[in-house]
Order: sequence, then structure tokens, then C-alpha cells
Amino acid sequence: MARFEQERNFLKSNFVEFKKIRTDKMNGFPKPPSVKAYDALSKTITLPEVSENVVKKQHIHDLIKNRRSTRFYSDEHLSIEELSYLLWATQGITGTTKNGLTLRTVPCSGATHTFETYLFIMRVDGIPQGIYRYLPVEHQLLFMFKLDEIDNKLDAITLEQPFVPNFAKKAAIAFAWSTTPYRSEWKYDISAHKKILIDIGHVSQNLYLTSESIEAGACAIGIYDQMMVDDILQLDGEEEFVVFMAAVGKKQK
Repeated sequence: MARFEQERNFLKSNFVEFKKIRTDKMNGFPKPPSVKAYDALSKTITLPEVSENVVKKQHIHDLIKNRRSTRFYSDEHLSIEELSYLLWATQGITGTTKNGLTLRTVPCSGATHTFETYLFIMRVDGIPQGIYRYLPVEHQLLFMFKLDEIDNKLDAITLEQPFVPNFAKKAAIAFAWSTTPYRSEWKYDISAHKKILIDIGHVSQNLYLTSESIEAGACAIGIYDQMMVDDILQLDGEEEFVVFMAAVGKKQK
């Protein structure tokens, strides 16, 4: 059991120890950027305004009751309106505080929002296949690059799924959420890493419920090739790296 001890301690509150630490915020270090910068000349796609018209199931009780990890998808495309809704529901900005912190559709420890949303887009009406990043401030998609054999690359990243092998490559979209830990470490120091994992759980659950509401299915992916996905998304693997993934597609009838 000793080999579990360190990881179990990670799950516990370390508030007493944290109180003894002067964080980078307390020491006057500059606050890290809240969102990742991008080249203003990059190609972007303005997403449609989020509308409840895409919602086919509205009763929250039914959404919670019927939510399942869906690993069987049809060949049907998602609409760009549905994608807009899913992105808004998982990282959309709904307001700002007086000191400039963003308020989003998901809870987040101290509004640190360490995540960036990357997308492997296979089947979305009006959007070419490729790798994209969501820009929550602008509610736009940033086109990064076309990826040849995108479904097979996604399959290679997500091999060894225990229940339904190769399911991710058959989805319409795969979400890959990265974290930039210092956004939280600046404020919470050693407590940041537990908070980051709690926060990504909120994001994933919103994806599950909103996917169910548009009669699509989602499946979180915790087994993936870390080095491969970070390399494909051009992340350094230290200051920014993928922390969770999920597949989404219309359910197989």
C-alpha cells in the first residue's frame, strides 16, 4: 500500500501546508496571460451566436438520467451551430468581474481558467477537416493546420481503449484540452494541480450534458499517448500539455 500513499495524499486538502507558502501572486510576480496568444493574421472562423434552437432535449433531469459514455457514432455531421453551442457550454465566457477575471459556463478555482480547447474536426458542416483551437474571448475557431489522415492520427493517439477499440476515430469531433499550469500555480502554488483536475471534470460534465441535449453522444478519454498528442498540437509538454480528451458524435441509431 505504500506505493499508493503519495498519490492518495495528493487527493487530500493541503490547506495547512499551503497557508505557510508565499505564492508568486503574493510576491508580486506578474500575472500570466489568461488566454493563449495567436497571430492576428491567422485564419479564423467566426462561430454562430449560441442559440437554444439547437437543443432538442431541455429537461435537466432527463439529461442527467440519460447521459452515458457514447462510443458508437453515426456518419452524420454536426452542424456548426451545434459546435458553437458545445464550445460555449464548455469554455464560453458569460461575463467579467470588476478586476477583469472572466466568468465562464463552468466553475473554475479562482477564475484561473488554465485550459485551452483544441479540436480534431472530422465531420462538421461548413468546416474543413483539420486541427483548430477555440478562442473563447472572440467565440471563434482558430485554424491551425490540416492534418492528413486525421482519423488515423487520432486513432494512434487513443489506442488501447478497454471497452470499444478505435472508437475515437469514428467521432465527428475530438476535444483535446490542454492546461497551462502556471495560470493556477501563480495563485495557488502547490494546491494548483489538484484544482486543475477538479476543474477539467466540470468541463467534461458540461460536454456530456450538452451533447446529450443535442442528441449527440460524448465519451471522455483518459487513455492517450501524451507525447504524440502534445507533439501534434505543437505543445511543449511542460508549460502546456494535454490533460484530458473527449470524443463527440451523433449517436448510432
